[in-house]
Amino acid sequence: MAPAILILTFLSLSILPVLVSKPSVAADSGKIFVWGRESEYDNLDPHLIYDNSRVASRINLYDTLYRWVDNPPKLIPWVAESYEVSADSKKWVFKLRKGVKFHDGSELTAEDVVYSMERQIALGQGAAPLFKAVMDPGDSRAIDRYTVEFNLKKSYSPFLSIITALNLVNPRILKTNEKNNDWGSGWLSNHEAGSGSYQLVDYDPAVGFTMKKFDDHFLGWKGPHFETARFKTVREVASRVLALQAGEIHAADGYLLSEQLEKLEKDPNVKIIAEPSMRTFLIKINNQKPPLTDVHVRRAISYAFDYDGFINGVLKGKVSRNCGPIPANLWGAPKDLKCYEYNIEKAKKELAQAKVKVDRPLVIHTNIAYNLTKDAALILQNGLAQLGIELKIEEKPWPTLTANTAKMETTPDMYTLWVSTYYPDPNNWTGEAYNTAHAGTWKSGSWYQNPKMDALFDKAILSTDQEERKKLYEEASRILVDEAVDIFIYNTNWNGPFRKDVKGIRFCPISNGQEVRWMYWE
Repeated sequence: MAPAILILTFLSLSILPVLVSKPSVAADSGKIFVWGRESEYDNLDPHLIYDNSRVASRINLYDTLYRWVDNPPKLIPWVAESYEVSADSKKWVFKLRKGVKFHDGSELTAEDVVYSMERQIALGQGAAPLFKAVMDPGDSRAIDRYTVEFNLKKSYSPFLSIITALNLVNPRILKTNEKNNDWGSGWLSNHEAGSGSYQLVDYDPAVGFTMKKFDDHFLGWKGPHFETARFKTVREVASRVLALQAGEIHAADGYLLSEQLEKLEKDPNVKIIAEPSMRTFLIKINNQKPPLTDVHVRRAISYAFDYDGFINGVLKGKVSRNCGPIPANLWGAPKDLKCYEYNIEKAKKELAQAKVKVDRPLVIHTNIAYNLTKDAALILQNGLAQLGIELKIEEKPWPTLTANTAKMETTPDMYTLWVSTYYPDPNNWTGEAYNTAHAGTWKSGSWYQNPKMDALFDKAILSTDQEERKKLYEEASRILVDEAVDIFIYNTNWNGPFRKDVKGIRFCPISNGQEVRWMYWE
């Protein structure tokens, strides 16, 4: 007997007034909106990049079936109007809007959604691990022109949450530009083939990219909006702050150092939009590289980090201590989780129990675009020195830092990492990072191996009972902390600095506020 189908239908976006910017002025002034960021936009292919440093091109140039908006995040229909899911959560059917256009004017149909999923899985990078865990090539099919079906190998509770990571691409353009069966990835790395609110104007990987409003976007345009916007790489934080104050850029990243924020708060031409976030900061530890294979060595390292000095000294209390992998403001994070503290005596006792001795310098990679990551490494370096352990600090660009984690051998002993909210489910911070099925990604660079935990994570994503899932993730968190798999440090707050005349800002943790379509000049 075929499984029963649960039908869930959402209101059309056309009648959701929250999605339409309300005009407070006449027309756009023609001025180009410039967002200065630390990010290097080294690749535009939405199926090869999956991190919040480079989310701007994905969220603005491409559409998805559903989308997360606002804070706390709300899931709303986007290219899809509604979905149906079978009782066993294996069959998902999405009904598409009619008349959605790609930037070349062709209509987006179910066949294009199937191609997008097949391409994402085949390339095996970006968001592919999310889908490959439950889907094989050929598990997607177009039932008709506006209906697409995904057949999962097993139940997968976060599927609706992660469908927002499937960016829809135009196969007609990509097939024309294929070389050596590369799915057009060489061409798409510096072009675009989307249907998003904005379309690409120009791109330089050393500088950034410029985009213009796509007049035929299915959502329509009411009220004023930015006609043209540019995402520009400005590596040095001091340069971003000065450029923002001078009006050379109109927005900067929302995770600036406290002294920079204090400077901007005093500027009458700048405003800071503060929002709670679920973005955690941690130091990843390569659990497969001796002496870090020994749990007592890892615990000693966790006790050697000065959490209070970092949070209250360097960051001046603008973040919250987060003792485990899951953000404390999300279900699945245990309320009774015991924090590691800065305690050199406890660290020495742990080292004394270690069977694998620390007989070499350790190496930590930090993000060259963020001085804060080096500050964290310096604090750890000081703590480890008191244990007689040398820590070498190497600064790396983000693309290099993440590329190194593809193999255990090239992953450093440790590296600094923010884990952003790609979808608001505990699996985003745990299963993807510590289930061996996801090994070889920048999230999973601890190379943690524990069959018991693999089974726990698999059970959590199969269950449709959130209370059961909550208990499983709480158990996982306790184990990960007890085994000191990584150094869990804090949860961030987003403090987005903008020029005063920028309006319509809608922060969402999934896109870090970088979706431009809502914004306009005052």
